[in-house]
Amino acid sequence: MKLNPQQAPLYGDCVVTVLLAEEDKVEDDVVFYLVFSGSTLHHCTSTRKVSADTLETIAPGHDCCETVRVQLCASKDGLPVFVVAEQDFRFVQDEAYDAAQFLAASAGNQQALNFTRFLDRSGPPSGDVNSLDEKVALAFRHLKLPAEWNVLGTDQTSHGKNLNTPRTQTHLGRLRS
Repeated sequence: MKLNPQQAPLYGDCVVTVLLAEEDKVEDDVVFYLVFSGSTLHHCTSTRKVSADTLETIAPGHDCCETVRVQLCASKDGLPVFVVAEQDFRFVQDEAYDAAQFLAASAGNQQALNFTRFLDRSGPPSGDVNSLDEKVALAFRHLKLPAEWNVLGTDQTSHGKNLNTPRTQTHLGRLRS
């Protein structure tokens, strides 16, 4: 088995092609799965058969940058699941993940949120802006943020008014109902 690519961003969501070696091929009625085993997380993904020697899957998101073990497993009705092949795969941090971390750390800081300065420092984004936007949104979903984190930052005031005053809470309550 050969995986292509052999790495994915932490937030996953990229196509991984599995090229089967001659000794990996089995009968047509077999269902293949990939199990990604990391230090703290394990992911099981289904595959789609592209041809007799090629499968595809979507890389899962992962919790940290590390090399994981990927097992190609096969299943056939009435038989136990068996491991066909194994290979290493790496989850890496990319510019979209860096951007999401920067934005999360800069929540509520108007000067820091001048995103063009961040992009100037980190180099030009690969691909177009829409693609980067989608990747940053995916990366944001995989960030480990404290429960109290919000996009406004730690300062809970809006236009100089405290959002926790009874009057503001009444207005917010009306908006919610």
